[in-house]
Amino acid sequence: MDARHSNTRRKGIYLLPNLLTTGGLFAGFYSIVASIDGNFTYAAWAIYAAMLLDGLDGRLARLTNTASEFGKEYDSLADMVSFGLAPAIVVYQWGVERLAEYGMVWGRLGWLAAFLYVAAAAFRLARFNANVAQDRRFFQGLASPAAAAGVASMIWAVNTYDGFTGLASLVAGAAITAATGLLMMSRFAYVSFKDFNPGKRVRFARLVLIPLVMIVIAIEPPITLFTLFVLYAASGPAAWLWRRRSKRYDTAAP
Repeated sequence: MDARHSNTRRKGIYLLPNLLTTGGLFAGFYSIVASIDGNFTYAAWAIYAAMLLDGLDGRLARLTNTASEFGKEYDSLADMVSFGLAPAIVVYQWGVERLAEYGMVWGRLGWLAAFLYVAAAAFRLARFNANVAQDRRFFQGLASPAAAAGVASMIWAVNTYDGFTGLASLVAGAAITAATGLLMMSRFAYVSFKDFNPGKRVRFARLVLIPLVMIVIAIEPPITLFTLFVLYAASGPAAWLWRRRSKRYDTAAP
């Protein structure tokens, strides 16, 4: 193979991760458009599609040895759209806009909750890019894709079950969105699962859990995904409280 064909092949491989990133960016854009059109279930699914593509582009770049600073910055900008702007706009179109019907104060609080999420996502992504010495096993603060998945599962659930209506449901949705933003800006440690090795031996009991979780998700996808998000989001503060309590106990022990 001559140098021209080799160079062309290398450029083609280099484009693959960025094409996946572009696909994730399109999914985030589609989520925004779908929410404006009132198709909230499709908007939630688009956020999950962006998550899938976001997980593939980095792995493909490392696998083909085509990681670059350009790809890193492009991926971060795409994440801001898919996991920062898109979830906030979906929440706004779903409920924040209707909060104003219950009074100007409720409307302003809803606006602040949506903006807090956007600002937190930007803060979280900037901190992630700047912190080059971070432990790969843990995230500092809730990762933006996980936060977006939580908001998407919430919207999917309330759009699937018509019982979630009225002021209480709208306020709960805005509160969950704001709390998710605060967790993104927090310093709580979250397991990243980046050290997961498919070739590593695991216990049979853990292996059985995988199909069980998949079956539960298949039965009630929106409720199960939202429950998993709540458990994962709560794991950061829970682990911090446990470590603090253990440290206090060790200090008080004779």
